[in-house]
Amino acid sequence: MRVLFINNNGAGFADYIELPEEMTVQELFTQKVPHGSPADYLIRVNRQPVAARQILLEGDRISITPTKIEGAAIS
Repeated sequence: MRVLFINNNGAGFADYIELPEEMTVQELFTQKVPHGSPADYLIRVNRQPVAARQILLEGDRISITPTKIEGAAIS
């Protein structure tokens, strides 16, 4: 199935990606942010907060945004 994936973690443009049927939000997060903790991100599907076990559907819009963004050091 095809979904729009928006990675707000500094990874460039949003992109349409192909996913297997019955994939959950948690599985996609683990695939796209393998070393991240879900507690450190705001994860939304179609602009709404979701449960980890929600199954993604054709045409969904998924965004993963870090809740803490580190800034530049002060000199």
